[in-house]
Amino acid sequence: MTSLVDFHCHLDLFPDPEAIISQVEGARIRALTMTTTPRAWPHNRELTKDKTYIRPALGYHPELIKGDSSELQLWEKYLPEAKYIGEVGLDGRPEARRFLAEQKEVFSHILHSCAREGKRILSIHSTFAVTEALNLIEEHLPPARGKTILHWFTGTSKEAIRAIDLGCYFSINSAMLSSTKNCAMLAELPTNRIITETDSPFILLNGQTQSPLNIEVTVKKLSNLIHREPEATAQIVHENLIALLS
Repeated sequence: MTSLVDFHCHLDLFPDPEAIISQVEGARIRALTMTTTPRAWPHNRELTKDKTYIRPALGYHPELIKGDSSELQLWEKYLPEAKYIGEVGLDGRPEARRFLAEQKEVFSHILHSCAREGKRILSIHSTFAVTEALNLIEEHLPPARGKTILHWFTGTSKEAIRAIDLGCYFSINSAMLSSTKNCAMLAELPTNRIITETDSPFILLNGQTQSPLNIEVTVKKLSNLIHREPEATAQIVHENLIALLS
């Protein structure tokens, strides 16, 4: 099969990051490993520094912004080193929504800084806050200054259309493809905006923790959705990745 793509995972959160990174590299899976806190960036950068197929992303997860956004200065310090940004964005779930105003301040700063630096690719969390996230993307990050991927998108068809108009890509995992409601919306996405992900280790497969090594499961489920053979789907995703990186 064409080189597979897992463009949103958390390899530093596995029990043995070095082992899983070695396995993913050996399998030639093109993986983007997220950082949830800027403090973890130096370790992620070190873990992946000699890898051909794995890249680290500098992040500041919105769930961690709970009355204290002091790490934003540290995130800014590391930005010149990072081509990829993630996981960043907004979280509107009940337990996080009371900090949404502060999340917006941090995400706005991140988007503005990425626009200033240019040529950054962002993996964006937008759970229960899709419209708010798109508003900030539109305001602070012109398409010519950076590219955006909406990770685990669960918005409406109307929000998806707006995201497409803003130039967004969508990273899709196996859990998303197990929901009939999600599949109806995902089937409407243009195939040239789709990237695969596992969000591992946060998704279970048959009771077992997923990893990028299981990304073929997502490819097969996605193939059923878009009515292609798995090899053709893998090729579409690979071509989308090339376009994203260009």
